[in-house]
Amino acid sequence: MAFQLGEDNDSGMNEMNLIPLIDIMLVLMIIFLVTATVANPSIPLTLPQTSAEIVDLPPEQIQVSINANGEVAWDDQIISLDELQTRFNDASQQAQQPTVVLRADKDARYDTVAQVMSRASEAGLSDIAFATDD
Repeated sequence: MAFQLGEDNDSGMNEMNLIPLIDIMLVLMIIFLVTATVANPSIPLTLPQTSAEIVDLPPEQIQVSINANGEVAWDDQIISLDELQTRFNDASQQAQQPTVVLRADKDARYDTVAQVMSRASEAGLSDIAFATDD
């Protein structure tokens, strides 16, 4: 007594079942996608360590602050970017050029920070310090 599957004809199998092959290919594709994203996360950086001493600021310094809303303040007075350019031009005419201390909120837009730095550079003020929390 022989074990037999399907019909009683001896014609054999006419077509191949591709479903197991498709299942295996989908599993392999998922494994490849997961390992490809984990294996190459981003550019690895090793940032330098410094032991630099804090340099005393010159007697004249300009405090420019940028809050999270993008408002620019000269000391404690909120001003426009055009007024900032005028004040930078006036400050650059002094005998000893002042240091610009830039205090930007961590949520401030980079565009505003770049505009302030650009206007200071256009006025000839190249000594810019960034204030941070210790």
